[in-house]
Amino acid sequence: MSMVRVEDVFKISGVPTHTFVKPSEYSRLKVALRSPGRGVIVEGPSGIGKSTAVVKALRENHMSEEVVQLSARSPSDVEYIELLHDLGKFGTVVIDDFHRLQDSVKSQISDLLKIMADSEDVDRKIVIIGINEAGRSLIKASPDLSNRIDVIRFEVEPDAKIEELVTSGESALNVSLAARDFIVEKSRGSFYLAQLLCMEACVLADVLEKPLDRTNVDTSFSAIQRRVVSRQRDRFGDVVRNFARGTKFRPGGRAPYLHILRWLAESESWSISIDDEMRKHPSEKASVGLVSERGYLERLANSEGISEILHFDSDTRILSVENPMLIFYLRNISWPEFIREVGFTKVDYEESYDFALSFAGEDREYAESLRNSLEDIGHTVFYDMAEQHRFLGQDVETYMGPIYASGSRFVIAVLGEMYGLKRWPLFEVTQYKGRFADGEVIPIWADGIAPSPTDPVRELGYLTFEASGDVAAQATEHASVLTRMLADRQ
Repeated sequence: MSMVRVEDVFKISGVPTHTFVKPSEYSRLKVALRSPGRGVIVEGPSGIGKSTAVVKALRENHMSEEVVQLSARSPSDVEYIELLHDLGKFGTVVIDDFHRLQDSVKSQISDLLKIMADSEDVDRKIVIIGINEAGRSLIKASPDLSNRIDVIRFEVEPDAKIEELVTSGESALNVSLAARDFIVEKSRGSFYLAQLLCMEACVLADVLEKPLDRTNVDTSFSAIQRRVVSRQRDRFGDVVRNFARGTKFRPGGRAPYLHILRWLAESESWSISIDDEMRKHPSEKASVGLVSERGYLERLANSEGISEILHFDSDTRILSVENPMLIFYLRNISWPEFIREVGFTKVDYEESYDFALSFAGEDREYAESLRNSLEDIGHTVFYDMAEQHRFLGQDVETYMGPIYASGSRFVIAVLGEMYGLKRWPLFEVTQYKGRFADGEVIPIWADGIAPSPTDPVRELGYLTFEASGDVAAQATEHASVLTRMLADRQ
């Protein structure tokens, strides 16, 4: 029996086997592919499973042996696409990334689709795959095409479909993912993201092949998220910063491209209509409208590097993400930090923390588990190691002091044996001690260390943890209690 590997189960390239889930529109797609002569357009956000669904449906229809797969990203494939008119009985041709073709080529394809549909051609079939509005851009080239093609729109998949994928993967790899609920939620309807997050969970837990016995993968979602975002920062960081700065960067400017990026990060469908977003955000309407109407946005989106990750349709004025990892990256970066990196001086997204953790190094294992559990639930947490890059070369006390004094809603003091003996916890106490009376300091005592009668927190309600026990389980329970407390004090 061959070894089942994690990359064979949770696939981030190629067609999944163990974890293929039929998208909501799968049955319609199969019927459309069987219809003689009619062109098929499959459109929707990146990473939603369009290409995979087409390949699987063609196989189930016993059509895959005659298929030629082409991509508008490949110059040689584009040459082939331009010759389709003259190739005769070419069988089934799949054109991926159709939105990247020149309008003149789209017009040629449009003419050919009309001919094939009117004759119910059994020897030729064209399947087009593109991001949102691919069908509209084709029909724009030939309005009378609308009744001669089938447009299959793949939307963001419901959580039940993502959960089906995760469950299939767990079964195939013989594991149970502790972060499965968060993976389902944070995948936001993307099969690709679900595959990637599941794989990362297993890799971080060193589960690389199928174990003989059912194995619990205890990787927290926060750890998965941080690892993925860190890798994508190297991949997208420079390009995204260049987009945010635009073609004429002014630190004190109105930052229209930065606002566009933020709108994109908040979008449910991974694409935005510039016109719709301007109506929703009237304060940015003037600056964004200017760069859009004068063609600056289109030129920037078509520039080297940026065009690989974003696509702007000047007719529909829709900006779409080309890579599903970009949207995950944008949704999980610190926007205040990003603004500082870009260099804007008059744009501000408020940065505050729900909780600031104060602890001695000896209790870091529990503190880090608590951080992970709180972030999994969706809270923002100040944790020293996560902020280390920000205060390199700076006065650490100047940076950290305000966070404990007022920059967090609550301070969580993890009171272990060494807390009152270490420099940094003692400094942090001087910053947050004025918050005791307002109930904004939450003590969590290590077992065996009772509150002293002379201690300023002696009358405060507190939690306890057992340092020698299962700190991850205790942190999860404490995070739930802290969440309920936060909700009660809204």
